[in-house]
Amino acid sequence: MNDKERLLELLKSKALEMRKVTLSSGKTSDYYMDCKRVTLTAEGAYLTAKLMLDMIGSDVSAVGGLTLGADPIVSSIAVLSHLQGRNLAALIVRKEAKKHGTMSYVEGPALEKGAKVAVVEDVVTSGASILKAIERIAAAGYRPVQALTILDRQEGGSEALRERGYVLQALFSRNDLNKNI
Repeated sequence: MNDKERLLELLKSKALEMRKVTLSSGKTSDYYMDCKRVTLTAEGAYLTAKLMLDMIGSDVSAVGGLTLGADPIVSSIAVLSHLQGRNLAALIVRKEAKKHGTMSYVEGPALEKGAKVAVVEDVVTSGASILKAIERIAAAGYRPVQALTILDRQEGGSEALRERGYVLQALFSRNDLNKNI
């Protein structure tokens, strides 16, 4: 079993719930994928970071995403990138601006203006969360150049990103879960 097959197996066995749920997009679904049940394990964090790092362009300086789903992904990619000599910075995008100090939306090391950033998300449905992260990273003076996710639910997110000039790169899509849903 290769790394991608193993990660899919972990997602299906530990993160996939077959039940009626209302998603953050407001849509209802007959399944829920809680990727944090996998990305917050040592093996899941490693596999996600390894597979996503392979997708990130060599000219990218940082990886970032909207808290909370992206936090373990961003951190794992940053650590693995260091071990591989790439040294990507990690950026965490807040849902609300910090109420004190810098009052910023983006946390992490200061980067050069225009630094290229890969933006990650655990699950994309409508694309609203990853687009919010992209907007806030751009507002901080950086250049979002890639959009990556663990799961594309294939419910309009990819199209919403394409309309804004981004191609969603997904490790998995709803079709990969078809044996369960």
